Amino acid sequence: MKLGKRAGFPVAAIFLCGTLAWAQGSYKVTAGNAPAAVPTPIQTLLESQGVQFTSSQGPVCEIWWRKGIPVQKAAGSSPDVLYGGLSMGELVGVVNFPTAAKDYRGQTIKPGYYTLRYGLIPQDGNHMGVSAYRDFLLLVSAASDATPAQNMSFEDVVKASRLATGTGHPGVLMLDPPSQAANAAFPGAFQDDQGNWALEVKLSTDGGQQLSFAMVLEGQYQG
Repeated sequence: MKLGKRAGFPVAAIFLCGTLAWAQGSYKVTAGNAPAAVPTPIQTLLESQGVQFTSSQGPVCEIWWRKGIPVQKAAGSSPDVLYGGLSMGELVGVVNFPTAAKDYRGQTIKPGYYTLRYGLIPQDGNHMGVSAYRDFLLLVSAASDATPAQNMSFEDVVKASRLATGTGHPGVLMLDPPSQAANAAFPGAFQDDQGNWALEVKLSTDGGQQLSFAMVLEGQYQG
């Protein structure tokens, strides 16, 4: 399974259920289950229903989003940052991998539940050209994420994500701008201008607003 591209990243999921579905191309988004098999402190932060993403070859992932995601009122503005209202190390949701998956570097991600924490690619020579945008999510083992309501520093979330991959690199999932299509479905699947396939959703924020949000689920970084 290839996941990510453009700095893309891993995700994969459990069996499909539910009857509500949105489809585009070879990918389909369905209503998922209630969150389960994650520690109670994490469950209490999540929406009551998840979303599942599947390809023509089978399940790709199940994700539960955080309810009332905290958003900074005075968000920074930068052309290479898509979601400046989010804070470093902030919990955005949880993903479940039913079987081993690969991230954009080809690293193996073991089956299980992972928290998704927001981060920005460092502006240094080691990351030049990775993506047009710096936004991404880091995978942290849900079993070891003891303080989900608290933001993590960049160093701490990278360290925790490295433990999840068992390598010197964190497991990451690239973020995309929403499709902007007139007929865009939320939740829905779309192909971005790099050929990646992404899931787009509307997340609820602590201010009662909705945040259009997209992340790459299929692709391969060609760096």
